[in-house]
Amino acid sequence: MDYSIIGKKIKELRQVVGITQGELAEGICTQALISRIEKGDIYPSATSLYQISKKLGVDVNYFFEIGTTPRLDYLKEVERQLRQLRKKHRYKEMIDMVRVEEKNPLFKENENLQLLYWHKAIYEFEVQKNWEFALALLNKALYITTDSKKAFSEREMEILLTIGGFYVGMEDYSKALNYYDQVREAIHTTGTLQLSDKSIKTRLLYNKARVLTRLGKYSDSIDHCKEGIKWCIEEEHLYGLAQLHYHIGYNFELEEKVKPALSYIEKSILMFEALGNEEHRAFLVNKKEELYRKMLS
Repeated sequence: MDYSIIGKKIKELRQVVGITQGELAEGICTQALISRIEKGDIYPSATSLYQISKKLGVDVNYFFEIGTTPRLDYLKEVERQLRQLRKKHRYKEMIDMVRVEEKNPLFKENENLQLLYWHKAIYEFEVQKNWEFALALLNKALYITTDSKKAFSEREMEILLTIGGFYVGMEDYSKALNYYDQVREAIHTTGTLQLSDKSIKTRLLYNKARVLTRLGKYSDSIDHCKEGIKWCIEEEHLYGLAQLHYHIGYNFELEEKVKPALSYIEKSILMFEALGNEEHRAFLVNKKEELYRKMLS
């Protein structure tokens, strides 16, 4: 996407409207950020662009109908940014973005409204602890697109994974496994080769493995992790590989099999280090030292 074109258009419109960079920035961001956007140094977040468009008196799609920039890029950018905030557990920023887009006509129906319901539900569950409302929102989100005559879409699979995760949080493992099994069946029906987001299967296997561990089914959990590792290697993607290795080690630790536990944890440490995930690496280094002490005692 050529964001320099968007920056130039923002500057042109601002000058036509007759307001300064500071006035445009008010309530949205800093004047310095507007300056950098107009110069094409950085691109605006989807939320900022929506707020800027409102202040300049144009529909946000105006910026995606110029030059060679596709109109749908705004929707994709919103989804991308929400995904990143969700992964990083930055729920306050996530709900702020959802609340802005709720006023955007582009998000009044179909898959776009579903996207907002999904992320609003995550905020309600994780932050507000309003579990019943969160589950109701997710079911509402699914209802928007689910068709009994069609296989689940990847978005619908992700929402089912989220529902399963909610039930894990409520310690209702039976219902969690039921939703995870629905995702597994959906992947089987669609065919793994048709998955554009390979991480869906990885997350399914890892999340199910964690539930099996909580139920004391360590061997089954390890089998799911190994299946996940094989999947990651076959598809040549790293997402979840470190977590899967650690979880195998954790299962072995719970079974008091220290040597194999150490082997998998050491591999996991190397992977988290390669990924630059210092938080997890540091935790596992401490875990490794703890297991060494246990083995020597």
